[in-house]
Amino acid sequence: MTDVQAPAPQGMDALQSLSSNPAPEAVTREPQIDKFGRAYATGKRKNAIARVWIKPGSGKITINDRDQEIYFARPVLRMMIAQPMAITDRSTQFDVIATVEGSGLSGQAGAIRHAISKALTYYEPGLRGALKAAGFLTRDSRVVERKKYGRAKARRSFQFSKR
Repeated sequence: MTDVQAPAPQGMDALQSLSSNPAPEAVTREPQIDKFGRAYATGKRKNAIARVWIKPGSGKITINDRDQEIYFARPVLRMMIAQPMAITDRSTQFDVIATVEGSGLSGQAGAIRHAISKALTYYEPGLRGALKAAGFLTRDSRVVERKKYGRAKARRSFQFSKR
């Protein structure tokens, strides 16, 4: 008894048989909305952690129970947290409630932007492509390097003196 296998198709026949298989369908995501009609997400940047809830509203952004103009005095930081809403044309459709802690104001603004982007994708999964193309769903993993012993800072040496 000998096992004889049929030769594998080669050339154009093999390519045509591959192309006739249907492509796998794209995964359709379900909105993740709680019983209060909100979407929740966590965003991180440097050592800052932001927890964000978005719900249908007039476009008001509240951070740690304060208005965004009071919490972020610099216009650049306010512009930064408004970017996900501006790209998706949802600036006046959602209210944002955020709590943020850790790091400085720049890191906190980056964490809020990351969380708002994730919450938007949870509320409306169709917005994921636009936010991903803009790079708002990617967690920026850069953090401060730790201080080493025998050094003034992470890499800086103490001043050298010959005598």
